[in-house]
Amino acid sequence: MLKFGMQYFNQQAKQWWAESVPLQKIAQEVGTPCYVYSRAALEQGWQAFDAAFKDRPHQVNFAVKANSNLAVLNILAKQGSGFDIVSLGELKRVLKAEGKTNTLIFSGVGKTAEELIQAIQIGIGCINVESKAELMRLTEIATTLGKKVPIAFRVNPDVDPKSHPYISTGLQQNKFGVSIPEALELYKLSVQCPNINVQGIAFHIGSQITELSPFLEALDKILLLIDDLKASGILISHLNLGGGLGVRYRQETPPEPKDYVSALLARIKDPTLTLHIEPGRAIAANAGILLTRIEYLKKQTNQEKYFAIVDAAMNDLLRPALYEAWQDITAIPITPQSAESRLYDIVGPVCETADFLGKDRILSVHAGDLLAISSAGAYGFSMSSNYNSRPRAAEVMIDGDHFEIIRPRERLEDLFQHETLFSLK
Repeated sequence: MLKFGMQYFNQQAKQWWAESVPLQKIAQEVGTPCYVYSRAALEQGWQAFDAAFKDRPHQVNFAVKANSNLAVLNILAKQGSGFDIVSLGELKRVLKAEGKTNTLIFSGVGKTAEELIQAIQIGIGCINVESKAELMRLTEIATTLGKKVPIAFRVNPDVDPKSHPYISTGLQQNKFGVSIPEALELYKLSVQCPNINVQGIAFHIGSQITELSPFLEALDKILLLIDDLKASGILISHLNLGGGLGVRYRQETPPEPKDYVSALLARIKDPTLTLHIEPGRAIAANAGILLTRIEYLKKQTNQEKYFAIVDAAMNDLLRPALYEAWQDITAIPITPQSAESRLYDIVGPVCETADFLGKDRILSVHAGDLLAISSAGAYGFSMSSNYNSRPRAAEVMIDGDHFEIIRPRERLEDLFQHETLFSLK
């Protein structure tokens, strides 16, 4: 079985399956590289968080940056999901995917005037404000439009999430949110601002967090701030707990959603607070794989170094190059002959030494065999690019024994359809 909870991608009768569809069939009909998602896994991932709150008023908001494909968003919208967005493009995607406007939470430190105007005009659920300057801009825009705008402040609790520094967002040296002392003053200022409706408080300390202690440390600080706000006559109706719960890529042991939520709920005594949560990776990562084919096997001369050169690359899956991230890689043999087991680096054709998808993996493979890269449903396609003028991969959704191409592979012509030659005189 493909490892680490990806139960919808498995081996039966010497065949590899995504739900009830053979992966070899997908590779044959769609080509490689391609992302393959399981509808059942996506729904199960979202439902795990929703059920964890039981009868407590809450809203589970999928973090769109993790996977922004319209089909993925629509599947989650049909479950009742809200959405955490960080750009106008993500806002438009959610609307196209039939997400409800009043469940949208707009985060991010650099919202433009255009983004704020459109968010206000569509009746967004809440804007998470991250600076005094943003509050002033938002007040001016809201007053001009004659609209009342629901806001929360994103507070930076200065807590180490104990994850990769590039995905840490809750320390004072990070660009995100406002400090606790500043937050108290901004709340006092905001209640005096015309057309600003103070509703909530938000925090988010990072991603791929595998321990409860950072979440609880941050929550305790925020709960003290809520008490200080209450003492100043400022009442909060919702508490946004952020996201960041990790998944098991290798040996990590993150808590299950129910244990994570239960630990947070035990700290929150006020039953009137509606609770928001923003999982992305924890819902989508193990709902998808990246399917790629081996083009060549190569031994580096004069040393025992072997490479499996595949048709996927760092432009398709950036996490290994960017974070030195580890994802499980499983061989799907096509060639009937057995192959000698060797230690391979799995690399792509991009002209960068950083172009690797995995290092030092024991595989028994031939050229032409397939590889399935696990836990690729989050921060896979959404971070992909056209670097080296490579068309982006196809995306496929599985539903039982049925599959659909939910984003076709880009054509070479797509790479330059919006470019023109410069007319020299």
